[in-house]
Amino acid sequence: MATADLLRIREALEASWDEKTSYMAMKEMGNPAFGQCYPTCRVVQYFFPEMEIAKGEVWNKNGREIHKHYWNVLRTKNGLCHIDLTWSQFPPGSNIREYVILGCNQLDDSEQTRKRFELLLERVNRYLQNMNDGGNISTCVIPA
Repeated sequence: MATADLLRIREALEASWDEKTSYMAMKEMGNPAFGQCYPTCRVVQYFFPEMEIAKGEVWNKNGREIHKHYWNVLRTKNGLCHIDLTWSQFPPGSNIREYVILGCNQLDDSEQTRKRFELLLERVNRYLQNMNDGGNISTCVIPA
C-alpha cells in the first residue's frame, strides 16, 4: 500500500468507526468518535510509527465527569505535537486534566482491544485501497 497522509487516514477512520470498533460497543447518536479513541490512536501509530500514544483524563465541561482518553503525540524539535482524531466525542469546553505518554511496554492490550484494533485497521486499509484504486494517495511529510 502507498504511504497515506494523515488527512486520508482520518477520513478512512471516520468511515470505518461503528459499535464493533468502539469501547464496550458504545454508540451515541450523532457522535461517531464516541468510544473510538484507543483503536484509532493504535491505527494512526501503525501508519506513523514515530507517533506515541498518550493516556489522559478528560474533564467534561460540567466538571463532574472524568473520562479516560487516548490520543497520539509526535515529538518534534519544537516540543510535543498532540494529534487527537477523536476529540470531537467530547462536548465543547472539555479539557485534559493530566496525561502520560505510554511507552511500548505500557501498551497492554486485552484480546478484545486487539480485535477492535485489527478490525478497524482492516477497514481502514480497505477504504484506503478503494481510495487508491480511484487515484493516488499523497504522502504526508511530518517535519522533525
